[in-house]
Amino acid sequence: MPVTILDLVVIGIVLISGLLAMVRGFTREVLAIGSWAVAAGVAYLAYPKAAPFVVQYLVKQPPALVNGLALGGVFLVTLFISYIITSKLSDFILDSRVGALDRTLGFIFGAARGFLLAVVGFGFFSWLVAEKQQPTWVADAKFRPILVSSFDKLKNMLPDNLDESITAPIKKATEEFKSGAPAP
Repeated sequence: MPVTILDLVVIGIVLISGLLAMVRGFTREVLAIGSWAVAAGVAYLAYPKAAPFVVQYLVKQPPALVNGLALGGVFLVTLFISYIITSKLSDFILDSRVGALDRTLGFIFGAARGFLLAVVGFGFFSWLVAEKQQPTWVADAKFRPILVSSFDKLKNMLPDNLDESITAPIKKATEEFKSGAPAP
């Protein structure tokens, strides 16, 4: 079997993700993900306290708009502050003696992230295009068995009632958000 377009795409995604993460370093990659999680958590918990300040400037506006602006504002401010702290800390680590290790771990992390992206992308492609209708460059790819196996393992990690697991908390939060009710 020769190398196909799918094989080259997977290799490209893994290498590009790995190289980008190597340049940034493992610490910055992990802290960046953590910054987004912290910003989301702080925004969710703090938007009820920020909403009264937004109401002062948006009198007679729907609660959903006020809450949305409060949530977005808190999220962006927290993300900006986290970004500054993350940048300083990761620059310090990259310039220290462990910088080479940080970059090596960054490459490994980035390659794993790239592979995960390739697996998820292949899963969506397989969902859209039936196996019998897939082009030969997909059907004959050397990476195809690995992608299929990895996607099956990823699917098995998901809960059985995925729709309910996702939509129920979103519906509850949306109702609270629209009514102007404070977050828990």
